[in-house]
Amino acid sequence: MANGKEKILTAEQEMKLRKPIEDYVGKIQTEIDGLRVNGTDKVLSLQNQIDGIKRDRTITKEEKESRIASARTELEKAQAVESKNKDEVNRLIKEAETYIEAHFDQDYYQAVKKSCELEKAAVKEEYQKKLAKLEKEHSQTLSKLSGSHEIKEEKYVYKNRLFDAKMELEKNLQLVKDRRHAAYTYKYHLLDLLRMSKFSLLESRAQKWENYKYTFNRRSFLLQNGLYIAIILIFIMLCIITPMVKNAPLLTYNNVLNILQQASPRMFLALGVAGLILLTGTDLSIGRMVGMGMTIATIIMHQGINTGLVFGHKFDFTGISLGGRVFLALAVCIVFCTFFTTIAGFFTAKFKMHPFISTMANMLVIFGLVTYATKGVSFGAIEPTIPNMIIPKINGFPTIILWALAVIIIVWFIWNKTTFGKNLYAVGGNPEAAAVSGISVFGVTVGAFVMAGILYGIGSWLECARMVGSGSAAYGQGWEMDAIAACVVGGVSFTGGIGKISGVVVGVFIFTALTYSLTILGIDTNLQFVFSGIIILVAVTLDCLKYVQKK
Repeated sequence: MANGKEKILTAEQEMKLRKPIEDYVGKIQTEIDGLRVNGTDKVLSLQNQIDGIKRDRTITKEEKESRIASARTELEKAQAVESKNKDEVNRLIKEAETYIEAHFDQDYYQAVKKSCELEKAAVKEEYQKKLAKLEKEHSQTLSKLSGSHEIKEEKYVYKNRLFDAKMELEKNLQLVKDRRHAAYTYKYHLLDLLRMSKFSLLESRAQKWENYKYTFNRRSFLLQNGLYIAIILIFIMLCIITPMVKNAPLLTYNNVLNILQQASPRMFLALGVAGLILLTGTDLSIGRMVGMGMTIATIIMHQGINTGLVFGHKFDFTGISLGGRVFLALAVCIVFCTFFTTIAGFFTAKFKMHPFISTMANMLVIFGLVTYATKGVSFGAIEPTIPNMIIPKINGFPTIILWALAVIIIVWFIWNKTTFGKNLYAVGGNPEAAAVSGISVFGVTVGAFVMAGILYGIGSWLECARMVGSGSAAYGQGWEMDAIAACVVGGVSFTGGIGKISGVVVGVFIFTALTYSLTILGIDTNLQFVFSGIIILVAVTLDCLKYVQKK
């Protein structure tokens, strides 16, 4: 290893290797900067000046126009200089790039990289020697001690010394890592100055990959992605087992479409409750909302006159056109679902009631009312032509998937591009700080519940069309767990203010695909609940670990 240590570069040696590159490219950079002073640099300065004048409300319109006209005259002169020097600047940039390509990697970076590898090995070897020394000293000290208290103290001291040695190792390894990273990024620093931050696609990707490797942490990676990796492995196992048991592959085109089709109505429910979880809340009434929405939609879009009674009354909507009944069913589903979620949101926001209580009350009220009103009976099928109006299949492709895609885009836009979405994250992260900054915590909370109700209404209406009716109070039982679990698996944190739409989408697909796969294999439904429960427990545990690590 002594031989290897001789090849480890000192900071001075490293700078000596880099100096010819710095000098050559620096000389060219000085020429380029001189050509840009009255050209590109002035163009950028004047453009910023014009933008500033346009935004300035302290000057009159006439003065503003006068200043802009004067700046534009100067801008035209600067653009003329820029255009005149453009070919010479490009030639100098090309010359510098050619030199960097020929010398940077060969004369500088590879030497530093090799040096860092040797230094890393030397640091690890030194660490092993230190461990051996500490072990020897510990054994010698223990042999001289007889009292249990003294032995216990020595073991405690030894443990601390091992910890210190490990911290020293990690610090030294990080220094080596920093050194190699700095050497790698220096090339892009030179290119950045030459091109004024303009990189090719490959160069941008190379920098992103280097930054990912530099910041990669195994523990954080496993905390973030461990559950996904485990589920993917389980799914791969199912893909292998299914052909053996059922003599048919799992991942067929039709199966994938079936999974997406089943996931589509659930996407509305998951996106609805995701906003509530973002506020450190939840919703236990989702399943009963689906049952209520399915019942309402089936009654309105029923094939012929309803045979079932609602509070003893038989409804007949056959006098309304088919299109009118479809839109009426959608509107009534949204109104009823939004009415109940708004009540829960009001009690949550006004009286600081936990959503667990307010939504559980909703769950009981909805189920009781719908069951009492309908006597718990199923209302049969809707008009058979309605599904083809709402979610037709085009060449075998179920367009219900497009509904899900549309709601994903809309909710993503609301979360990320609107004031309400930004306030949602703020209130979820710290409601006290949000209130102090002028955000209406009451309004945001009720708004999240209203949005959830709208999504529940559309989701239950779509599910009615997908199942061609069969609405009853019992339909949707357990769906709240699937929706909440999809959000948790997708990274929407119960600690509040953390979550992405993409995570919710992935969570819905994971749960739907897993349930579909287990059903194809003939796994009992009760055992499927066991799988779901384990996944939820692991997901929340990982979420808690991430939160504890941040604290």
